[in-house]
Amino acid sequence: MRIALIQHSAGVGPAAIHQWLGEHQASWCRVYAGESLPSLEDFELLVLLDGSLSVHDERQYAWMGAEKCLIHQALMTRKRVFGSGLGALLLAEALGARISSGADVARIGWWQLEKEQQSSQSPVGRMLPHRLLAMHWQRESCSLPHGAIALYGSKGSALQGFVWQERAIGLLCQLESDAESLDERLQEESADLSLPGEVQDRASIRDGAPHAASANATLFRLLDYLSGAHAHMT
Repeated sequence: MRIALIQHSAGVGPAAIHQWLGEHQASWCRVYAGESLPSLEDFELLVLLDGSLSVHDERQYAWMGAEKCLIHQALMTRKRVFGSGLGALLLAEALGARISSGADVARIGWWQLEKEQQSSQSPVGRMLPHRLLAMHWQRESCSLPHGAIALYGSKGSALQGFVWQERAIGLLCQLESDAESLDERLQEESADLSLPGEVQDRASIRDGAPHAASANATLFRLLDYLSGAHAHMT
């Protein structure tokens, strides 16, 4: 399967997604460095990574409007899309969700995900664990996109994951986080730890790194699902 990854910030890369890619044919676009976005013909699965910016930053980042168009086109042409963090918000917006932010919306650290009851309506939802400790690095939240099924929520942040037509999945948390990527993000985005909201300190975030393995395993199951034959069912 041909996979295109879009990275939005220097300090927020694919992390454990590297392990999953394996022998897949993958291209990697660093839009923050001025690299060109992929074309629709370049991929079957589009992976949208997290990043240290807002979905409302189109005036500041010239490429963001073009990326939003690409996501919309990918959905309309029945491509498969996965979004993490900012990527999930961009996906949600393309599906008509409301994106909101506030003075105390920041949520950074490890919190437990709880599977939503309606997730049982989705084949991918039924295969997910009921509880999972996951890394959050959020500045914005979103409503459930029309036609989507909620997968996960967490304390203080009702929606943490959704699936749309079994071919687009968004996770506001970061299941791809691992010890190395956490250290890099803590170095690159240390200023975020001073944001108002629910923000754990640096030591607590690093201490949570051992939980990454189970989160990574769940992420790999989701990516296996998106890259599987099921996409022809919908």
